[in-house]
This record gives sequence, structure tokens and C-alpha cells, in this order.
Amino acid sequence: GAVRGCGPPGCPAFRPAAPEGLADTAKKNFGGGNTAWEEKTLSKYESSEIRLVEIIENLCDSSNFECNNMVEEHEERIEKWWFKLKKKYPDLFKWFCIETIEVCCPSGTYGPDCLACRGGSERPCHGNGHCDGDGTRGGDGSCSCNKEYTGDFCLDCSNGYFSTLRNETHSVCTGNEVFDTCLDLSCDASCIDCTGEGSDKCKTCASGYMKEDEKCTDIDECNLPEKVCMKENQDCVNTSGSYKCVCSEGFEENDGTCVQTVKTGKWLFNNRFFLKYAISTTWMCISV
Repeated sequence: GAVRGCGPPGCPAFRPAAPEGLADTAKKNFGGGNTAWEEKTLSKYESSEIRLVEIIENLCDSSNFECNNMVEEHEERIEKWWFKLKKKYPDLFKWFCIETIEVCCPSGTYGPDCLACRGGSERPCHGNGHCDGDGTRGGDGSCSCNKEYTGDFCLDCSNGYFSTLRNETHSVCTGNEVFDTCLDLSCDASCIDCTGEGSDKCKTCASGYMKEDEKCTDIDECNLPEKVCMKENQDCVNTSGSYKCVCSEGFEENDGTCVQTVKTGKWLFNNRFFLKYAISTTWMCISV
């Protein structure tokens, strides 16, 4: 059965605590000003049992019963990792929760076999929703889309929203939202509060809008003098009241950076070489 504490809420509680515990104790020592003899004779604090105890005590929030109970139940395994496996497996969360007791999954994956969420593990639900079971051994990987989006992969726009960008990896939907005040007035999306319908009836402009010609108009962040999308190969897409940074055409997001998309064609055989053709029209020979 599932081990208590490492499934929700255990996984989220344990994961950030592990590296923090390691970092918080990294610069400490045995206390009292160790002599050279003590440092030489005793095991160094860095790999000592004293430090291990401090780390274990800080793995979970004190109020998280399930997480603390899980750590206590598997304390011997954590000790084994500390003294024998830490150098080979420096990520305690990955080694313990994902690979050893197998109750968590890497971010962007779900279920007993840690399958990729819809839209891929890098950007589950294409960044427009939440993957059911993300990071756990449960769920079915389906997407719960943000209000602007719909569809199995959160790429389509909901009713009342329209598409300002759509390609294989990104979809941006925007639209005018309606807010009701205590006076039962329908305020424009550009208003925080209003005296009637329309952007010219705003008392105060909402974030991302500015007063212009007696109306609250959208600020085009993409045309501001100061660049808002700072990463290489990244474009700015203006949306109502905001903006979104997306990878340029021909690039896709990978670990927070935009890398060139290369679609591989067929492999051709020629004696001891493979001949590979990609959409960049580059031929590459690889000896085997």
C-alpha cells in the first residue's frame, strides 16, 4: 500500500525541506571550537551522524503528521543513504520518495508508472492548467484548465475568450471579463470599479491598463522601451491587461530556456554509417 506522508500532502511538504535541511547545516560544526585532533579523530561534521539527526528533524514541517510519521518509519533507509549512497544519489527526495519507496513522481508526471502529463512533463497542460496527480503516484493525468482555456490539452479558448497565439506548444487566450459590483453594475475588464458599462466609466483602471482619452486602455507591455521578455529566442505576446513570454517560432521550452526544435526524419543506412536528415536540411553521418 501507499506509504503515509509521501503522497499529498507528504510529497510537497518533504521535497522542499530536504535541500533546505542540507543547506542549513552545511556550514556548521560540532560546536565548542573543535581542535585539530578532534577534527582528525572524530568523523567530520559534514558527514557526521549529528548532522544527519539535524537534517532529519528538519525534513518535515512540525505540524505535518504524515510527513514526520513517514520519515520515522523509514529512518534506517535515510541513514543508509546518508552514510553509503549520498555521493551517488545527492537528491534525497528523488532517491527516497521517487526511486526507493516509490510513492512520488517527478514533477510533470503522474500515476503508478510516472507517465508524462498531457502536454508533456516540461509544461503539463501546456502551462494553461493543472495535471491531475502531478508529482504523485495517483491521478489520471487529465488537465483541469484555467478559466480561459478548455479541451483535453488546454489549448482551446473557452467561451468569451479569443486566441491571440496558437502553435504546437503554446496557446494564449484572452477576453473581457465581467465583474459585478455591489450596485449590480457590469464593469469592463479594464476597471477596478465603475459607474456604468464600458471602459470610459471606470473609476480606477485595473492593473495592466492606463487612463487615456478618458478611457482605461490596455498597456502594450511588448512595445514598452524596456524589454519585458528577457530570455534568448523569446517573444512577447500582449494580452488584455497583461502579457505572456513564449518561445519564438521554431523554438520550444526546455528547462526554462527556448531551444531550437528539430524534427528528425528517417535514418538511412550506408555500410557502416547512419545518414540522418533533419528539417534544418543538415546531413549528419554517424559511425557505428
